[in-house]
Amino acid sequence: MCRSIKTLREPYVPEVTRADVEAAALQYVRKISGFRAPAAHNAAAFDAAVAAVAEATATLLDQLVVRGASQHPPAQG
Repeated sequence: MCRSIKTLREPYVPEVTRADVEAAALQYVRKISGFRAPAAHNAAAFDAAVAAVAEATATLLDQLVVRGASQHPPAQG
């Protein structure tokens, strides 16, 4: 898959920011679409996909329960 996307959950990282989540979402959409930056006619779809993946990622991280890890607040930006 996309090796440049880092793991964003404890115990791998102590704190996840909104910027971390958005960067991972951008990398994912770039990998899936094959575009580093979309053409103007695809920009809205590309940006919407990044936002949707970031939201799904934030939801996932907020809902995961990692045994033995401390609870931390949701991603901050």
